[in-house]
Amino acid sequence: MQIISKYFKDLSSLQVDQFTQLDALYRENNAQINTISRKDIDNLYERHVLHSLAIAKFVNFKNETTVIDVGTGGGFPGIPLAILFPEVSFTLVDSIAKKLKVVGNVSEALQLKNINIEHNRVENIRKKFDFVVSRAVTAFPEFVALVQNNIKKEMRNSMPNGIIYLKGGDFAEEMKPFKKFVEVAEISNYFDEPFFETKKIVYLPF
Repeated sequence: MQIISKYFKDLSSLQVDQFTQLDALYRENNAQINTISRKDIDNLYERHVLHSLAIAKFVNFKNETTVIDVGTGGGFPGIPLAILFPEVSFTLVDSIAKKLKVVGNVSEALQLKNINIEHNRVENIRKKFDFVVSRAVTAFPEFVALVQNNIKKEMRNSMPNGIIYLKGGDFAEEMKPFKKFVEVAEISNYFDEPFFETKKIVYLPF
């Protein structure tokens, strides 16, 4: 939990409590349904929670913003962002029901009222949102094709609606179709742990 408070100093007591509970909740649920690799569970706060919260360093969502987390898996980045932005509505989508059982268990234990869970493929979802977030579920061009119809035209925030994608490694080739529009932010500019040296935020405005 210390690594979260290191970078997010204005958390309420409720938020501190909710972030603190994540370790026990994910260990308990992971013993039943493996959504985080067993060797990685000890790095939960750095590699999953803080990584998710990099999005909050890139954009400060206004109240009543709507966000869809596509391919949420065990709830990342959606659950940490939902804790940080209690007045923002998050829809967490995955096609694998057992992963969403973990999401449901964790969000229920934390009493997160701003999370909707949807067992579906994103291409079947007709609703539109201000932002689409995800942790690299597929190559970027394929992802854009899947979600481009789920983004609202009307702006609520200081930056245009669009896709905010957490990505690592070398993906220059994937970005070529979007290079005139896409913005890439180095997460190492926000967090100084070595894990983030190759991690990036890809933002494609619509």
